[in-house]
Amino acid sequence: MEIKNLMLFRLGLLILALNGVSSATLSPTGINYEVVALMAIKLNLRDPYNVLENWDSNSVDPCSWRMVTCTADGYVSALGLPSQSLSGTLSTSIGNLSYLQSVLLQNNAISGSIPATIGKLEKLGTLDLSNNTFSGEIPASLGDLKNLNYLRLNNNSLTGACPESLSKIGGLSLVDLSFNNLSGSLPKISARTFKVVGNPLICGPKASNNCSAFFPEPLSLPPDGLKAQSDSGSKGHHVAVAFGASFGAAFFIILFMGLLVWWRYRRNQQIFFDVNEQYVLEVCLGHLKRYTFKELRAATDRFNSKNILGRGGFGIVYKGLLSDGTLVAVKRLKDYNIAGGEIQFQTEVETISLAVHRNLLRLSGFCTTENERLLVYPYMPNGSVASRLRAMAGSNGASLLLAELLFLSHYNSHRE
Repeated sequence: MEIKNLMLFRLGLLILALNGVSSATLSPTGINYEVVALMAIKLNLRDPYNVLENWDSNSVDPCSWRMVTCTADGYVSALGLPSQSLSGTLSTSIGNLSYLQSVLLQNNAISGSIPATIGKLEKLGTLDLSNNTFSGEIPASLGDLKNLNYLRLNNNSLTGACPESLSKIGGLSLVDLSFNNLSGSLPKISARTFKVVGNPLICGPKASNNCSAFFPEPLSLPPDGLKAQSDSGSKGHHVAVAFGASFGAAFFIILFMGLLVWWRYRRNQQIFFDVNEQYVLEVCLGHLKRYTFKELRAATDRFNSKNILGRGGFGIVYKGLLSDGTLVAVKRLKDYNIAGGEIQFQTEVETISLAVHRNLLRLSGFCTTENERLLVYPYMPNGSVASRLRAMAGSNGASLLLAELLFLSHYNSHRE
């Protein structure tokens, strides 16, 4: 009897423990609403490479699913699916993931409208839907995202005006709406970087509702009826027409040059994450720190060749010492300025940052300017696997056998 009571007591404790873990995301009927929302998202997407294969409607805990990150309390906090060749539409159920802080769906082929329910995600700080085929208007509900810091909707097919509600968000660092089909005037958005290049119907900053002031009126020339006038009057009119045409041509040339200079200036000011060094505010992407080029140049002693740790097909790795005494490995990339380099670099940074394994060095930061792309890793003093194997071979006085080399390489790369 005593043993039976002890077993019942332990069973009760187990039930209470399980209830404490899962009740945070369970509805009164016992259904995990985050699982339901994620399955609705999966149902609306076409997934040619089965990256969402382990998303299971029978699961109670979505925190083990691929591309899903959770808080310590077990709530879904991040959805990261960049560059996965996904298509279809984005389900409105995304608005039920109320603890989401980051949504990364860029570089796919997702279409349809942007769900207005995203505006319910009060904790959302990063929203990247760039390089898809989203259409329709930008939801005004995005203005309710008071914690939003990073918004990229560029390279889609969005139409309509930029919502006035975005001006209510005070903590924006980057807003990129470039290369859509937006129109109308722009609200006064307080983002550090605001990009709208590639929207030919946008009329400039919102000073009034009259967009015609941004575009010059066409020059009206006198009709051909002047030929019916007298010779003296005709000659005077011809002189006036010639003068007016010359003046108009000069005006358009000056206007064109002015717009070109303005566009080049704005373009140079809007490089992705190229924040002027006089600003001390840190720009971060998830857990990654954004370093200034000046900081990394000083850390590596102006990229001194004495600090080179290695060379590869993508660049040179330098040893660096930060101002706080931290040792780092700085990878200075080459061929960064090829076509699509900015988008490619951003995608690589985001993809690398999602790779977590005990035998992989985790990316800790990055730096990007108009002329440089750099990645920052923790410094590992023991060298590479190859150098360790060579050292072991030298200390034994003879070369290791090929089988031994393969075994050691496999062990160092895949041990659990």
